[in-house]
Amino acid sequence: MKIITIVGARPQFIKAAMVSKAIIDFNKDKGYNAIEELILHTGQHYDENMSHIFFDQLSIPLPKWKLDGKDKTIDQLCEMIYPIINKEKPDYVLLYGDTNTTLAGALSAERANIKIIHIEAGLRSFNLAMPEEHNRIETDKRSTLLFCPTSTAVKHLQNEGITQNVYQIGDVMYDAALYFAKISKTESSILTKLNLTPKHFNLATIHRAENTNNIERLKEIILSFNQIATKDKPIILPLHPRTKKVINNDDCLKQLILQNTNIVIIEPISFIDMIVLETSAHKILTDSGGIQKEAYFHKTPCITLRDETEWVETITNGWNQLSGCNHKEIIKCYNTNPTTTPISEYGDGNAANKIIDIIWQKKF
Repeated sequence: MKIITIVGARPQFIKAAMVSKAIIDFNKDKGYNAIEELILHTGQHYDENMSHIFFDQLSIPLPKWKLDGKDKTIDQLCEMIYPIINKEKPDYVLLYGDTNTTLAGALSAERANIKIIHIEAGLRSFNLAMPEEHNRIETDKRSTLLFCPTSTAVKHLQNEGITQNVYQIGDVMYDAALYFAKISKTESSILTKLNLTPKHFNLATIHRAENTNNIERLKEIILSFNQIATKDKPIILPLHPRTKKVINNDDCLKQLILQNTNIVIIEPISFIDMIVLETSAHKILTDSGGIQKEAYFHKTPCITLRDETEWVETITNGWNQLSGCNHKEIIKCYNTNPTTTPISEYGDGNAANKIIDIIWQKKF
């Protein structure tokens, strides 16, 4: 069986690491190369160096194809992806999440008449203004095997009339959190490097277009950071290149973020270092879907700087609060400590192996 895995952004690298590991383990158990996985990297990820870090640090097999997909539209990505998969004729194209790479992979596979596997199927924010929501819906429509992390995701697909070959297998990111948390304890020195004491700092990330493309929303978020960050509990802010560019082009934003020396801006960091910061933070403030879950995995309270979330379990179980972008609401959420309960939805840390077993069974 031949599978072409298409990746292009940070969360996809992390999930791919776990599924690729499951494929390698599956082949070892079979005693031969039962599943051949070829990786196509679209290059959508914003930082070339960070892409290499992910492949090296996460032990993902090196891509057979590396495209120049940075800042490309979905149509442009399709024009690069389609000739490859049409020539290779794999049994499946395997896709992750909701990026432009995801939908471009789905459209290209559909055009080449190749079956599609979608990991993280069924997630919905119900905000059609988000490009990610469009990407999710359209990818799910075209998918042959749909792997859902939660029962809520399964219900979303049922509501859209998608019921065949839908599997709730848990969350591949939970697999990664457990696996790499152990490695990070010996491989990361980020706390020493930044002179941080566990639970005496906050971690923040901002990268979503809904915040970075709206100056007023971004100002409100940074204003809240200014009021939250103190000498005793600074905010560590790995600054996404998109966010950095917006701030540097706006004097008001630049002045606002620089006036509080307790907002510590650092360059984007590796996944291993990020795990240590997430695990050690007092609280996390983010607009990242993946980091919301990672916060829960590492039992760190989270404030999500958005108006909705796909990960409703993190809200209902108290680990996560939706603040929107109003600075008063962000501070209110920061000062609130909800009652938390465990989330059983995300599985047992074995989602990747379950995915490979099902894919193999479906072959026969």
